[in-house]
Amino acid sequence: MAYPEPNLYEQPFKKKLTSRFCLIFVKIFSELSLIQLQVKILIIEDEKSASEKIVSYLKKYNRGIEILAIIESVGKTVEWFNNSKSLPDVIFMDVQLTDGLCFDIFKHVSIKKPIIFTTAFNQYAIDAFKQSSIDYLLKPITYEHFFQSMEKLHSLKKDLPDINESGQLEQMRNIFSQLNQIYKPRFMVKSGENLRSVPTENVVVFFAEGRDVILITDASKRYTVDYKMEELENMLNPEHFFRIGRSFIVNNNYIVDAQALSNSRLKISLTIPFEEEIIVSREKVKQFRDWFDKEE
Repeated sequence: MAYPEPNLYEQPFKKKLTSRFCLIFVKIFSELSLIQLQVKILIIEDEKSASEKIVSYLKKYNRGIEILAIIESVGKTVEWFNNSKSLPDVIFMDVQLTDGLCFDIFKHVSIKKPIIFTTAFNQYAIDAFKQSSIDYLLKPITYEHFFQSMEKLHSLKKDLPDINESGQLEQMRNIFSQLNQIYKPRFMVKSGENLRSVPTENVVVFFAEGRDVILITDASKRYTVDYKMEELENMLNPEHFFRIGRSFIVNNNYIVDAQALSNSRLKISLTIPFEEEIIVSREKVKQFRDWFDKEE
C-alpha cells in the first residue's frame, strides 16, 4: 500500500495557526478581564521617576485603571483624604516622603483600603515586613514584582488585614526605626484649623504638660504633638536630643549653659525664654556631660 508523502509545510502551518489562535484567545480573555476590573488608585510617592513607573505599570496591567491623585508628602495626603469625595480601591505608598515617614499619615486619617508599600530600604527590612502579610515593592520596582503584588491583592480581595487594627502599622514603624536608624526629620502639628510642618532641627525642647506633649521652636512657637515622651526618644537623633528626667527632651544646639547646683545637679538654660526649670539629676549628670561634650 502506498502512503502519500508527508507535506513538510502542513504541520508547521497547523502549529503556527494553533499558536496564533492561542495568542488571540489569551489577548481577548485578558482584555475582557481588564474591562471588568475597574480600580481607583492613589499614589503617595515623592520621587517623580518612581511615580511615573508605577503609573506605567498600572496602565500595562489594567488600562481601565483610574489614577485619583499623585501626592508627595504626609501633609498633602492628610489634606487630600479630608477633602476628597472619591476614595481609592488600592494605595501605593512610599515609606519615606518629603516631610517624614508615611506612618504619620495614619495618626490623622483612618485608611481602610489595601496598601502596597514601596521602599528603597534593604531586603532584610522587606523580609521582616512580609511576615505581616502586607505586600511591599523594593525599589527599583520591576514589572514582575508589581504584577505579583497586584495579583495578590486581587486574590485576597476582602480578606486583606486592617493594618490599623492588627498592630502591623506599629510593627512596621519599629522595624524601620530599629533597622535603618531613621530619625524623624519634621513634625506635623496643628495650627488652628491647618496643619503645619516643623523641621526637627528647629525644635528647642519637648516637654510634658499634663497629658499633652509640647514642642517649642527656636521662634518660641508652641505646638502640641501626638506622641508620648517615650516614643519621641526613639524618633529623635541622640546626637542632638537628650531626655532630662520624665518631662524634658532638649536639643543641644539651643543650650546656652549648664549651671552647677547643690547635690551635683545641673540647671539647663536655653536660647529662648522658658519658664520651666530643667534640672539634670545627680544620677544623670555624667551621662549628660558625655553627651553635651561629644564632638559632631
